[in-house]
Amino acid sequence: MARGDLTDEEWPLIEPYLPLGERGPIPNLRQQFNAVMWRFRTGSPWRDLPAEYGPWSTVYDRFRSWATAGVFEHMMQAVIAEAAAQGQADLDLVSVDSTTMRAHHHAVGMALDDELITALEEAAKQEKGLRQRGKTPKTATMGTRTKVNDGDYDCGGGSG
Repeated sequence: MARGDLTDEEWPLIEPYLPLGERGPIPNLRQQFNAVMWRFRTGSPWRDLPAEYGPWSTVYDRFRSWATAGVFEHMMQAVIAEAAAQGQADLDLVSVDSTTMRAHHHAVGMALDDELITALEEAAKQEKGLRQRGKTPKTATMGTRTKVNDGDYDCGGGSG
């Protein structure tokens, strides 16, 4: 057993979530799973997989079939749910990346009145329209002075 491979205590937690082959059981399923985990633990290319795990192309093919079938997602959800049921999950370590969460943490629970929301939406529409036409707020209203609170830009002369 290589460093980082699943122990005999860990394997029964993982095995039920790995699918059997279409034509019968996959030979050495544990070895292939350990190979996939080795690859991601080390960040190494597939072709550098140690010979003890078998041919790299076989392991890669198994990984691709598991990934497209959603095996890893299902396994993670099940293992986390089981750990939570046993009171062993520390959900303080949950992370959300910026593609999921876009609001600033100070915006949570912020209440806006309807007039302000309408004004913000209108300003966003105007700015989007300017960008689509290749203009900037300054070139669109050059030489005119407008009130700032009307939702328009104040691009007139002077410092403010």
